[in-house]
This record gives sequence, structure tokens and C-alpha cells, in this order.
Amino acid sequence: MKAVDYIIVGDGYAAMFFAHQLIKHQKSFLLFSEGKKSASFVSAGIINPAVLKRFTTFWLAQEQIESLKNTLEEIEKYTGKNYLIEKPVLRVFHDEKEKELWLKKADEETLNPFLSKEFISLDTIKNPFDCGIVNQSARLDVRNFFNDIMQYLEDKGFLLKEKFDYQSLDITNPIYKDIHYRNIVFAEGMGVKENPFFSEIPVHQNKGHHLEVKLSQNLEEGYTIKKKHFVFPLNDGSYYYGGTYDREQIHHEIDDAAVETLTKALSEFYPHYFEVREVKFGFRPTVKDRRPILGNHPEFKNLYVFNGLGARGILNGNYFAKELFSHIENGKDLHPEVDLKRFS
Repeated sequence: MKAVDYIIVGDGYAAMFFAHQLIKHQKSFLLFSEGKKSASFVSAGIINPAVLKRFTTFWLAQEQIESLKNTLEEIEKYTGKNYLIEKPVLRVFHDEKEKELWLKKADEETLNPFLSKEFISLDTIKNPFDCGIVNQSARLDVRNFFNDIMQYLEDKGFLLKEKFDYQSLDITNPIYKDIHYRNIVFAEGMGVKENPFFSEIPVHQNKGHHLEVKLSQNLEEGYTIKKKHFVFPLNDGSYYYGGTYDREQIHHEIDDAAVETLTKALSEFYPHYFEVREVKFGFRPTVKDRRPILGNHPEFKNLYVFNGLGARGILNGNYFAKELFSHIENGKDLHPEVDLKRFS
């Protein structure tokens, strides 16, 4: 019989960042992973403090950016790598009015740290109205982040590559098969809909497609470029371009309309030949109020949910993993805007 402080169910950003909190604080745990590539694994990994459609920011943006940098430095101590790619986002302006709006917004107190008043122009793409630089933006090396942390968990005996069986869970003892546990954190993304304890939480599927393309002329190095979607280089010489947001077409197949949307949008500002090498998609767990969902089950107090990270899975996952850990271990109150109880 094995005894652990925690069981984590899931293998996306929520699960990885919560596992890091347990490693950092020397808690014993087991993480259950089915081995499926979640929406987190195929995500762009963009770390962006600005909403680039309307030039606004979001709740706790500065705090989340600073927290993430600290966490990635902590993770580097045991994986040997830092996964932060410090290459800023460039926003390609559609017209002169957008450029003027950007300058106006850059004077606002909440946006001044993020919207640079310096504009640049690139040679490879169509950008007649220049591009704005998003300060403090970056991206995560997503593939190596997941591969390395999962390998570390496996090497340390923290990883179980199997589907969690809810029927084998004894809540009263508490035991799962031959494992005594103190707490369970369910960080399953859309898999929560199969969870008999938290299936009713109001998360909704948001399907996102992206392309991996080969460009005939490489883009200028040092940036992630954003017009309608993001484009940046991958390690194999191809480029990531995406992603879409679709709440309606949620079947588990590639949606041709989404692919057409992406290829058309790319060709609008990239005037050279490109080849689509692969199409990928995932399902983001989103919440109507755009806040994550954290908290324990109303009856079974040592069962917790950590879900609803949405399109900002990296920032939300890291920041609220700390909040959830402090709540469980130290009794720190959860912020009402993310507490599961707001739906009671």
C-alpha cells in the first residue's frame, strides 16, 4: 500500500503547474496521465498581456507575467532548461485607425507597461501600416516543456501512465486502488465531463485549429507575428499558424472551414508561397465569465477541481496553481472570482 499527499488527474497546464507546486514544497504525489495530447500540448504557448483585438489587458496580467517568470526559473532547477522564449509579439495593424487607437491606449495606466509606442516594419509580410510591439510578451517552448516535465515525473516515480478509474475511488477511507491519498486535484480539462464529482461545472468546449506550414521565405527572426492569428517558427523549420476559436463545430475531426479560414488569413499578409504540412486541433475548457474554476467538492472536501483555464492556460495555470496550493495547505481563501462556490 502506497501513501501520498496528493493524486493529480490530468496532464495539461493546470496539472503540470500544480505538480510543480508539490515538487517545490516537497509533497508526495502521483499524476495520472492517459497519454493523450491535450489542448495544452498543441497550444501556441503565447504569453501575452494584451488583448490584441481591442487593445485592452486582462485581470491580473502583470502579476501573472511576473509569477510565470519566477516559476519557469524554479522549474529550470530540476529540468535544466528554461522554456521561456523571450521574443515579443508584433501586432500587424489593419489600418491607420488601429495604429492611432494603439497610441491612445498606450497612454492608459493599465496598458502603458505593455503597448510600446515604437513601431516597426517588416520586409517579408504585408504591413503597410507598420506593427506594434507588445512589451513583456513572449512564448513558451511548449513541446519541450511538456516532454521534459513528464520525463522528470516518470524518472522520479510520480507518473502513472493510465486512465484514472473513478469506480476504484474509495472516498471514505480514502483509498484509490492500493494508494492512500490525502487530496485529489482533478485537472482534466474537458475530461471533467466524465468525472462523476465535477461533471456539472460550467466549462464549455472551444475548439481550436492551427496549421504547421512551410514558408517559401522565412519571416524575420526575433518575433511572434499577430494579425488575425499568430505565426512563429518551430524547431523543425516549419511555422505555427493559428489558432481558431469555435464553440459550435466540436466533433473530433478536422474542420475544413477552419482550415480554409486559416489559409486565407495567412495569405492575406504573407504574399509568398506556403505549404500546409499538418493540421492540428484541441478543445480548450472555457467558462462564460472567463475565469478559472477552483475549489473543493461541497460534500467530499478533499476532492478539488482545477479547470476552465481557457486560451490563457499558461498564465492562468501557473498563477492559480499557487493559489490552489495555498488554499489547500494553508487555508488561504480563494479569490471569489475563481472560486467554484460562485456557481452555487
